[in-house]
Amino acid sequence: MKRKKLWSVALSICLSLTLLLGLSGCELFEQTPSVYVLSIEKTATEGLVDTYTVYYSDGTTGTFEITNGADGKDGKDGADGKDGVNGKDGADGKDGVNGKDGADGKDGTSETIVEVNSDNSKTINACLQSVGKVFSAFTEYDESTTEDTEDTKLAVYTGACVVYRIDDEYTYFITNYHVVHSEDAVENKISDTVYCYLYGSEGAPKKLQDDEGNTYCDYGEYGIACTYVGGAVEYDIALLQAKTEDVLKINENVKPVSFAENYYVGQTAITIGNPNGKGISVTEGIVCVDSEYISLDIDGTTRSYRSIRIDTALYPGNSGGGLFNGDGQLIGISNAGNVTDQNINFAIPVEIVKGVAENIMEHYLDGDSSTNGVYKITLGLKVAAKNSKYVYDTESGYGSITEKIVVDTLTDGGIAQTIGLSEGDEVKAIVIDGVSYLLNRYFEIGNYVLALTEGVSFCFEYERNGEKKTTSEYTVSLSDLHFVN
Repeated sequence: MKRKKLWSVALSICLSLTLLLGLSGCELFEQTPSVYVLSIEKTATEGLVDTYTVYYSDGTTGTFEITNGADGKDGKDGADGKDGVNGKDGADGKDGVNGKDGADGKDGTSETIVEVNSDNSKTINACLQSVGKVFSAFTEYDESTTEDTEDTKLAVYTGACVVYRIDDEYTYFITNYHVVHSEDAVENKISDTVYCYLYGSEGAPKKLQDDEGNTYCDYGEYGIACTYVGGAVEYDIALLQAKTEDVLKINENVKPVSFAENYYVGQTAITIGNPNGKGISVTEGIVCVDSEYISLDIDGTTRSYRSIRIDTALYPGNSGGGLFNGDGQLIGISNAGNVTDQNINFAIPVEIVKGVAENIMEHYLDGDSSTNGVYKITLGLKVAAKNSKYVYDTESGYGSITEKIVVDTLTDGGIAQTIGLSEGDEVKAIVIDGVSYLLNRYFEIGNYVLALTEGVSFCFEYERNGEKKTTSEYTVSLSDLHFVN
C-alpha cells in the first residue's frame, strides 16, 4: 500500500484530567516562509496624530496611528522636606512632570535605605549563553486519511533546552521528555531526528521534497544534530547530546547552566523558551508555590508530577526551557501551563532536574549499554507529613515549610525495614556516602533516591520515642535498581 509523507499541521492539546493543564511544548507546526518587518516609517502627520507605515518582506504594508499628548505645563516646585529625626535631611521635592505638582520631600529617618533594582536584563543576557530550541521529527499515521489506508505524515515537534554539560567530545542538553516523544509515532516513540539551535544562531526546519515526492526537513547551517541519551516520562526529563565540535563551531561562547541550591516563593522566575516555534524569547514572573502536584498525560497514562507553580507566561514551545532566578541560576525546567489561566504555569523543580540528569549520565557512562536511562531503588517505605508549618528566617529574609516526616508503612523484607526503620519513626536525615542531608519535607526522600546508584552507601538518621538513632548502612547493588519509564 502506498504511503505518503505529509507535513503535519496541528497543535498539541495534551490535557490534564484534573486541572486542565496543557504541556507547554509538543507543538506540531507547519514550517512556512517567514514574513518579517523590513522597516517602519512615519508617513503622515495631522495635528497630534502621526501615521506610520509598516513594510513587510512579502511586499505587503500596514499602517497604525499614534496620538501624541499635548505639552503639559511645568509643575510647581515641591516644598523642601523637613529635617528627619536622627536621620538625614529630607530630599527636595522634584519638579512636577506634565503639569503635576512635585511631591513634598519626606522626613528623613534613621533606618537604612535599600535601593531595589528590578531590571534583570543583565541576568537574562548571561542566561542566553546557555539556552537553545529543539525540533524533533517523527513519522506518524495521518488521521486525516480514510480508515482503510495507512498513510503517514512527517510531524515536527518544537520545544526548548538548556546546556547541561560540555565535555571534550560531547555537549549535553536537558529538555522535556515530551519534546522528543510522540505516542502517535509509527515506530520509534523517541525521535531519532533531533536538532538544537543556540540563541543568536537560530533557524528552523524547512519543508522540502525529494525526487520521489517524499517530504523531509532541511535543518540549515545552524542546526546541531543531537541524539537521545536517556530520559523518563515519569519525570518528564530527557537528556540529549551533540558533538562538542559541532556546538563550538556555531558558538564558542556557549556555557552550561548553573544550578541553584534552592528557590523560594516570591523569587524572580525567568523562563527562556521557543514559544509557538517562533524563536527563543523571554518571559518573567515569580515563584507562586514552591511545591505542588499536577496531573499530566504524556504517553496515554495520567501521572502526578511535583512542580513549582509560577505566574511567568508560558506558551506551546516553551517546554524544556530553563527557569532561572534573579541571579541567573537554574531553578527548574518549564513544562506545563493551565490552558484557561495564563498566570498559572508550572516547572519541574531543580532538584529533580539535576537528580534525573545526573542519574542518566551515571548509567550512560557506566560502560553498560543495557542500563541507559533512569534507574532507582525501591526503599519499601511510605512516609506521612505531620505538623506542617511555615518558618520564616529573619537572617536570610526567606521562609520555608517544614514538617515532621513519619514512617507510615513498611514493606516486609524491604530495604527500609532491613536497615532498621519501624512504623512511627520520625526520619530526620539521609546520609549518602558519609554526607548527611537534612530532610524538611516528605518528598525530599524521593529526590535523594535518584542519587542512590550502584555502589553508593546510605543510611537514615531518625528519632524513636524521643531518642536519636541511625539505621544500619546499606550499599546499593545493581540488582536493587529498576528502570524508570
